[in-house]
Amino acid sequence: MAEKRFRYYAIKLSLIILAVFILQILFDGFTEFFVLDSSSWFQVWRFVTAIFLHGDTVHLLYNLFALLLFGSILERLIGEKKFLLVFFATGILANLISVSFYPSSLGASGAIFGVIGALIFIRPSLPVWVFGLPMPIFIAGILWAVGDVMGAFGFGQSGIGNIAHLSGMFFGLLFGVLFRKKNKGTAGKVVVDERFVRDWENRYMD
Repeated sequence: MAEKRFRYYAIKLSLIILAVFILQILFDGFTEFFVLDSSSWFQVWRFVTAIFLHGDTVHLLYNLFALLLFGSILERLIGEKKFLLVFFATGILANLISVSFYPSSLGASGAIFGVIGALIFIRPSLPVWVFGLPMPIFIAGILWAVGDVMGAFGFGQSGIGNIAHLSGMFFGLLFGVLFRKKNKGTAGKVVVDERFVRDWENRYMD
């Protein structure tokens, strides 16, 4: 079986997202031409391009951090082709669902939650830090999902694409089921332990 390659696609996607955000700042009307809205059914590129748009710097930084961390871990586990499939497929599917719930939306959150959903099934015990506490990623996923369900019913902060988050995570879980079965025989060869996550956080967050 061919060895999985690590091509740093999470970093490359993050650089593209950053470049697109600069274009959003520089050119009036750029965001409006690529954002997800009701016209997307007739301008289908928006289901893809909206993934790379962001509303403000905070939105951008949160998504870049999550993509760099969780995306790099997932690519390490399943290889670059499968990682790209998870990212784009869950992002597009999340947009196909969320377009019916929001007047307009943008951001990589659906795709990132898809990556997280795949990780939850492939490596449920992967340690992450949530609310300052270490916990397995499957517990963190439950907490994030509960928060999004509450937000979707009006109990959380407005302006967040909770439906996109939940949709992305759902489809990511399905990909996790698929890829965990395919990699069952070699799953033990790749280990992402607590030290890996901590070193990453110390390097990029301090």
